[in-house]
Order: sequence, then C-alpha cells, then structure tokens
Amino acid sequence: MGTLFISSHNLTSSFTKSHNLNNPFKSSSLPKGPNYLTFCRIKKIRAVETVNDAASEAAPAEQDEPAVNFAFVSSVLLPDGTPDVHYRTACGGQKLRDIMLDNDIELYGPYARPLLNCGGGGTCGTCIVEVVEGSELLSPRTEKEKEKLKKNPRNWRLACQTTVGKPDSRGLVVIQQLPEWKAHEWTYGKEPPEDQIVDI
Repeated sequence: MGTLFISSHNLTSSFTKSHNLNNPFKSSSLPKGPNYLTFCRIKKIRAVETVNDAASEAAPAEQDEPAVNFAFVSSVLLPDGTPDVHYRTACGGQKLRDIMLDNDIELYGPYARPLLNCGGGGTCGTCIVEVVEGSELLSPRTEKEKEKLKKNPRNWRLACQTTVGKPDSRGLVVIQQLPEWKAHEWTYGKEPPEDQIVDI
C-alpha cells in the first residue's frame, strides 16, 4: 500500500485545470517519486518604490481571494501504477456535487447517465465520495445521508448533500472519488519523508 503525501504549505488558488501525479509542476527540480504531492507558489519580487514606516503601516495587506483547494483522487490508477490526482479551486458555500461536475471531475462513475441518478436530490445514493482530509470544512451529514450511508464508513458523504464551507472559507479538501469502486489502496500523509523534501 502506497502513501500519498500532500503538503498544505503555501496553498494558493492558482492550480491548473489538469495536473497529474507524475509531473504536477513540470519542473525538473521537484522529486520524481510517485507518491509525493505538494501545493506551492513561487513569486518573483521586484522593488518599485520605497515607503516610510508610517505609510507602510497604513497600507492594507494584499491578500488572495478566499478559496478552497481540492485534490480529487481517482478510483483508477494511472498506467504507471500511481494515483491519478486532479487539483481544483472553488469558492466555498457550494455543494460538492456542483464543484465536481463544474470542474469535470468524475462523480457518478457507472451511474453517470441522467436516468441512473436522481440529479442531486439525495435519493439515489450514487454520488458517494470519501473525505480523506478537510471534513471540518464540510456541512454536517443530512438526514438523507444518514439513511443512505448508515452501513458505510463515517467519512463517506453524498456529494449532493454536502456544502463546502462558506464564501469566505479557505483550506484543503482531499476527496477519494467513487470509493466503492476504488481499485487501489493508499494512505494520506500531511508531510513527506525528510529524504523527499526539496527546497523550492
């Protein structure tokens, strides 16, 4: 069983639409190991003017817009045997189902055709996901979820019933897609082993 490492250091909202595990940043300076993932941003700083201390205290600090970062882990491995991970960023306050469908993330698997799922009503139970990290950003289980998922692990949710944070929320949510169809096992590690750490 492999370990999937995702570091939440310097999370940003600048993820691209399609990264995979083998080469998430297209940089030769990053580790080549198949089980290490990280989110980071490198900024270039250029001095354009100097200000005195009083002016600098009065200037408001520039901040990124609030956003929630996602790592969606596919139920199917890549051809080289590593997990297929897709990164997305979305504003909080939305249903997880809408975030996944709007960002072309597979949700229904074999039940994707309209007549095979309820379209977000919470009655069919086909939009199941496993919450690996970030459950504190999600709304509590609804009564429909409690009924449909009573025989499943506590970290399984119905995406159509799950709201992700609020409009001003920030954080990281790691989601295992189609957990009932998962063809591999992996564990989640917040920090990579020391021998895989690379200064960027």
